[in-house]
Amino acid sequence: MNADFGAPKELAGGLQNRRSLYQPALPPCLQGATVKVEYGDATTTIDPTCANVVAEAFPRTYGQPLVSFVAPPPDAVDEDRPPIRVGVVFSGRQSPGGHNVIWGLHDALKAYNPQSVLYGFVGGTKGLFVNKTIEITDDVLASYKNQGGFDLLGRSIDQIRSTKQVSDAMTTCNSLNLDGLVIIGGVTSNSDAAQLAETLVQNNCKTKVVGVPVSLNGDLKNQFVETTVGFDTVCKVNSQLVSNVCLDAISAGKLILAEEVALSKLTLMEVISKICDGVQARAELGKYHGVLLIPEGLIESIPEMYALIQEINILHNNNVPVAEMPSQLSPWAAALFQFLPPFIRRELLLHQESDNSAQLSQIDTEQLLAHLVEAEMIKRTKEGRYKGRKFSSVCHFFGYQARGSTPSNFDCDYAYALGRISLHMVAAGLTGYMATVANLKDPVDKWRCAAAPLTAMMSVKRHLRGPGAIPIGKPAIHPSPIDLKGKAYELLREKASSFLLDDFYRTPGGIQYEGPGCNAKPITLTIENQDYMGDIEILKDCLSKVRTMVKPGCSREVLKAAISSMLSVTDVLTVMSHPLNAELPLYHFN
Repeated sequence: MNADFGAPKELAGGLQNRRSLYQPALPPCLQGATVKVEYGDATTTIDPTCANVVAEAFPRTYGQPLVSFVAPPPDAVDEDRPPIRVGVVFSGRQSPGGHNVIWGLHDALKAYNPQSVLYGFVGGTKGLFVNKTIEITDDVLASYKNQGGFDLLGRSIDQIRSTKQVSDAMTTCNSLNLDGLVIIGGVTSNSDAAQLAETLVQNNCKTKVVGVPVSLNGDLKNQFVETTVGFDTVCKVNSQLVSNVCLDAISAGKLILAEEVALSKLTLMEVISKICDGVQARAELGKYHGVLLIPEGLIESIPEMYALIQEINILHNNNVPVAEMPSQLSPWAAALFQFLPPFIRRELLLHQESDNSAQLSQIDTEQLLAHLVEAEMIKRTKEGRYKGRKFSSVCHFFGYQARGSTPSNFDCDYAYALGRISLHMVAAGLTGYMATVANLKDPVDKWRCAAAPLTAMMSVKRHLRGPGAIPIGKPAIHPSPIDLKGKAYELLREKASSFLLDDFYRTPGGIQYEGPGCNAKPITLTIENQDYMGDIEILKDCLSKVRTMVKPGCSREVLKAAISSMLSVTDVLTVMSHPLNAELPLYHFN
């Protein structure tokens, strides 16, 4: 483990120093040393067919209520607050804003009681397992405030999953006498946090486990989590990178294949055909340049490639040596494997990620598409179907450039708020919860701060919809797919044709920290109505009004109208809750 983790560092350059002085904005409820904790109704899971499975796997932490944090009343008595001991660990890929979670947690901890202690686990989860810590102080934090990277503490294998890992984590919590453990990470890390919380409760360990949604992918998104810390910054950094290659392409007449965000369910050759059709259509307009944005997960969205990857994953799980894997594939998978270029074959056989998935970031999807598109364009030229210039491409991969970026104002504010919420969760005795903020599209003073049970975000993989669909595997928080019914995707589809043939190139430049553009947010956040907690409050208000208006002694007409309306509502909700209509991604057998 790096001996320099936690050491003060020199902030080289004016921007870093200036950013270290930025004070994140806070919602009103978090501006004091304490909050008022309001408990809502018990929760279920997003997929009703999985509820029993999740409840069985998490008997002590399933069904916990939603919790909201509001400002205490002005006349609230300031009671004595005992010091709290909290540990914090990075368990996920570097994501801009992660340091501010720790900063917010530290400030809230010291405001709660100056004698409270915050331990940072050095080297990620490996540091948690071996109890390697540093005490987080003002001096330690000074040079990491509003800075990118995870170099304050570092990260490692990003998992707390095996029996030994969970046992070692519990031993550390007991040894340090921790009141709380804050796990900063994405879907996999928070799934592990849920299991750790359940295990600690079952073993009468007092440590409360809470998760914080930090992920550059933005795929930890559900009814409680509107976006993750880091996604705003990554969008802005990648927008600048893409705009740069757009201008390069139009200047030199090149087609550039770059990694970004999209979605496809076509076969591999259908994807290639569509790309070639686009190249040909632009060539007919005299445009021999263009930029194609490809998502990191595209290759896994192609049905035959997904099936091949799953076969390889099974071989990895069975500890089959890499050299022997090609010979143990099924006949059709072996044929597809041999069809692929040698460099893709090597990359497909790489060891899995910590969540047992393929290393998609290591698979050169853009190189594969460029290779196959070039072959198809040569074929079309020979057949006389394409008469334009010879196709050539330049490939880019934007998988790492944004990870260590200096976070945007939004991510600084959001992360700092989540850190402070984490302390209040521990102080309230919550375990198996995630810190959440709703209404993020609005200014900070309109944000709603809450805590949601991790089990409420869980589902179990299943390969079919409809009656008889069988949940498969263990409950987990799964990456959120792109919502094909959402406003953001609808907007993209409306512009798709013009994007294909026209040159709509913007130059957003670097992240703006001051001035008119400093508070811009991603379209996926601003145009969606995602205030789930606000909608819950509206529902509770409506139900309260019904209870007020329909009481013993009301007229029979009022009673009948209420019964008729309620029966209609329950009928509709019953149909919507049926697995045939559940709005969940489809999964295949692993």
